[in-house]
Amino acid sequence: MTNAKVLTPKWLQPGDLLRVVVPSGALRDMMAFFQGVEIWKKRGYRVELGTEFTREWGYLAGTDAHRRQQLLEAFKDRECRAILCARGGYGSTRLLEDWTWPGQGESLREGYPKWLIGFSDITALLWSQYSAGISGVHGPVLTTLAAEPQWSRDRLFGWVEGRPLLPLFGRGWGGDRVSGMLLPGNLTVATHLLGTPAQPQLEGVILAFEDVSEVPYRLDRCLTQWRMTGAIHQVRGLALGRFSQCQSPLGIPSFTVDEVLHDRLSNLNLPIVSDLPFGHNGPNAALPVGVPVHLDADTGKLEFVQL
Repeated sequence: MTNAKVLTPKWLQPGDLLRVVVPSGALRDMMAFFQGVEIWKKRGYRVELGTEFTREWGYLAGTDAHRRQQLLEAFKDRECRAILCARGGYGSTRLLEDWTWPGQGESLREGYPKWLIGFSDITALLWSQYSAGISGVHGPVLTTLAAEPQWSRDRLFGWVEGRPLLPLFGRGWGGDRVSGMLLPGNLTVATHLLGTPAQPQLEGVILAFEDVSEVPYRLDRCLTQWRMTGAIHQVRGLALGRFSQCQSPLGIPSFTVDEVLHDRLSNLNLPIVSDLPFGHNGPNAALPVGVPVHLDADTGKLEFVQL
């Protein structure tokens, strides 16, 4: 079940240097951003913002070249132990054209691998890094960290500092208990990776999906793509988080989000657990990428195998 090629970065400890990157959309909520930075600092970490992190280029936080350079500088900084993504939005997939992760294809030098922490649009980077054999964290970005309940913050810090993760509980759809490598992400972003060089191998994977601001027919479109490409038939199970702000506009005939999920997923003969506490607009429990888990579709339990 375990994948020896997926490496977990060295556990963090207060005093370590963390660098901030803005790889997707331009920063807008500066108050939430600095609140997130301060939470990491109060934990005892040194947080380096870098230069020109407020740059804008249309809806992006700078040109592709500028945002790639941010990532490269952070990954090549031997002292840096983790990379904190400021926010999601859109744009990280653009960075993956002709991209090679530092340390990939060679013996890992001092400073590699290092933590990459984020969610939403950061899915593209997390999945690409997973394909390169490095685990990251699907968890709060800097602009959402201050809104997290204390247990969620403690979970994030606990994992990257080397403490075991407690299981998560949702609603089991009934069925088997399976084991596999956890691959969490945003459904829409992940769907757009299908068939590209950034798509990771899916055999033996338990997918964990969330989404935001996608009306039901667009979620239907994404899940149909997973079905028609055959990608969904390669995985061992599905762990579903929060699908927030995904209601259809009033007065327009529509299925509900729950109806779409059941229509597109319930006949796949896959163990499924929904209503897990991760995603946008609510508690966003940190989920490590590429670690072994057990998923129990009867009890609704997502359990993390201790490394």
